[in-house]
Amino acid sequence: MPNKDDDSQSPPAPLHDDDVGLFRRLMSDARPLNQDAVLPLPSRPTPRARFRRRDEREVLRESLEADVESMKPDSRENLSYRSSSVGRRSFRKLTRGGFSVQSQIDLHGLTAAEAKTVLAEFVDRSVDRGHLCVRVIHGKGLGSGERGPVLKRKVDTWLRQWNTVLAFVSARQVDGGTGAVYVLLRKS
Repeated sequence: MPNKDDDSQSPPAPLHDDDVGLFRRLMSDARPLNQDAVLPLPSRPTPRARFRRRDEREVLRESLEADVESMKPDSRENLSYRSSSVGRRSFRKLTRGGFSVQSQIDLHGLTAAEAKTVLAEFVDRSVDRGHLCVRVIHGKGLGSGERGPVLKRKVDTWLRQWNTVLAFVSARQVDGGTGAVYVLLRKS
């Protein structure tokens, strides 16, 4: 039995003459649209950074005033430093762990003051012994809570300041990863 609600099977109802007449009377004053005419969209002004110079000056001022020791590197962040006297090839070799580590020190459990003293003595002793590459284990700072990796941040700062340090980079994963650095030392 066919469904009366199904429009797909029944033909459309024929238009009556009075419907056609009514439509024509209502549309008698209508005119077709000109389809070739396209109205242009208003052009947008070129965007301009109104405060660019002020923002750039502010960023420069902040970077110059920043306290290097207060910067908080992520515990997973790689440390890296290369003085101008170290070539790219030597630095790449250091990064890949290509230098033989001749000595190492572990700073875990030390306070920042103790670590600075111990590290300075270690670097001086290593230079005196003619060591070219040493490893410093500073840890990842996982136990430091919200303070972040305290010793990691300090070691990064101290090593950059000492003229006996030519370069350093976070160690390969098998040698401590971001919890240690290979340090390239100046020859005595």
